Amino acid sequence: MSQSHPRISKAVIPAAGLGTRFLPATKATPKEMLPVVDKPAIQYVVEEAVSAGLDDVLMVTGRNKRPLEDHFDRNYELESALQKKGDADRLAKVQESSDLATMHYVRQGDPKGLGHAVLCAAPHVGDEPFAVLLGDDLIDPRDPLLQRMIEVQQQHGGSVVALMEVAPEQIHLYGSAAVEATADSDVVKVTGLVEKPAAEDAPSNYAVIGRYVLDPAVFGILRKTEPGRGGEIQLTDALQQLATDEKAGGPVHGVVFEGRRYDTGDRGDYLRAIVRLACEREDLGPDFRTWLQRYVTEEMQQR
Repeated sequence: MSQSHPRISKAVIPAAGLGTRFLPATKATPKEMLPVVDKPAIQYVVEEAVSAGLDDVLMVTGRNKRPLEDHFDRNYELESALQKKGDADRLAKVQESSDLATMHYVRQGDPKGLGHAVLCAAPHVGDEPFAVLLGDDLIDPRDPLLQRMIEVQQQHGGSVVALMEVAPEQIHLYGSAAVEATADSDVVKVTGLVEKPAAEDAPSNYAVIGRYVLDPAVFGILRKTEPGRGGEIQLTDALQQLATDEKAGGPVHGVVFEGRRYDTGDRGDYLRAIVRLACEREDLGPDFRTWLQRYVTEEMQQR
């Protein structure tokens, strides 16, 4: 029998990272504002939260992140100029970002890791479950991962993480989950978590990707969590405690995701994400696919 748990309405998006892998582009521009086709990566993430019914969004930012706030705010001068030109299509695109959700911002201050960034959200979130979305992972809207995670949390309580099976040689890039099967084929119970283990030490090939639905009990644990891997306060360490001690804040479940995910945290994957999304666009796809096919064919002939 399903249980009733508090409705989830708030999303937290950590966005305080320096984006060093994308220097020099991120010297003055937040990595979250880098365009994926014609929208900044961060807008895809906010749209995902809103599509899952989370219209209260807190962004955890840092120094030099003011463009994030400006993007989701009104730009009256630009809107006025577009109105005078009669450019209704571009005006609608400009206004779309400012009408998406109720946006809030808090600065992380010291870059002490993802766990610390989540802890910065405690005063806003209060005593209710909430979602965390990392901006490096873009989830295709045709594969509603976050909605499914919320359903699982509403059924079981506790916390829910998103899992994706990866090759053994890639597991050191992620948190790795020890799991047990449940009655649902896409849901597992998480019994342990290890942050970025060596392949031989990983409990499984199930990698934690950038979506979480968390019980507020995680805040109390994060306040006591010592810096871990990389000298940072790791969210994985707090979730490990929740997974091994259900009395601390309920169980931890995982939703196994097999859909379309675009990794924009790596330069190569960022470029591949742009190509894939551009190919699928109705307005860009036909011409772009034709050009891309011709380009690849010519390149192969030259080699």
